[in-house]
Amino acid sequence: MAFVKANLGGSIQSSVLEVDVDSFEIKSLNSNTALIQSIWNPPISGTVYGVLLNYQSSLEQMGEALTQDPYKLPPQAPILYIKPKNTFLGHRGEVPMPAEVDELEVGASIGVVIGEKATQLSVEEALDYVEGYTVVNDISIPHESVFRPAIKEKVRNGFCPTGPWIMEKKAVGNIDDKTIQVYVNGELKQQNTTKNLVRSVSQLLSDVTEFMTLYKGDVLLVGVPENCPKVTRNDHIRIEIESIGTLENTVK
Repeated sequence: MAFVKANLGGSIQSSVLEVDVDSFEIKSLNSNTALIQSIWNPPISGTVYGVLLNYQSSLEQMGEALTQDPYKLPPQAPILYIKPKNTFLGHRGEVPMPAEVDELEVGASIGVVIGEKATQLSVEEALDYVEGYTVVNDISIPHESVFRPAIKEKVRNGFCPTGPWIMEKKAVGNIDDKTIQVYVNGELKQQNTTKNLVRSVSQLLSDVTEFMTLYKGDVLLVGVPENCPKVTRNDHIRIEIESIGTLENTVK
């Protein structure tokens, strides 16, 4: 059993739920139980920072392009971008499909939720500053270049579904050994593991906080695996992350 924080219904305060870590079955609720089947708001409130090319194969897929213009050399530090609040969407919410595009990319990622102000953290102490973890779908319009921030492609309304909750850190165990699976309309389309991260979660936290401060409630995405599944209108997306949760959304 583990405790999670969720934002149910119209409440601005988190509800604490008791869940089974293996089945994610909810055991108890200190709020109206009817809300379990209705509205799940995003459980996060801070700034969400994404990280590019933090899976080994996604870096390898870039190949020699990283040594040519405009990149010139492989990344020497984390490549960051922001998913602003207009992108936030909860579990079971509908992802708005822009009229001018035919497909979207599913970006399955673990969201590391910061528990206290974190700056210049060592690798050894980095996880001490983590409150818990959540499931994030870093949706984007397909694009190739990572040289400049893909603002038009990544920060559309509803392009950052998150949830259904924040799982407490101690219930997750080794965050650098978690399986991530993506299902589209019930069919498994992607599977990977955080064993394949270029920078482990603690190393990533250390590298990022070397030059910027993360605050309580901020969320750092660990990265998106290669070969992102494509979805279109009316598709149902389910992202399952071991020990953390299952996030479901439909493309509107």
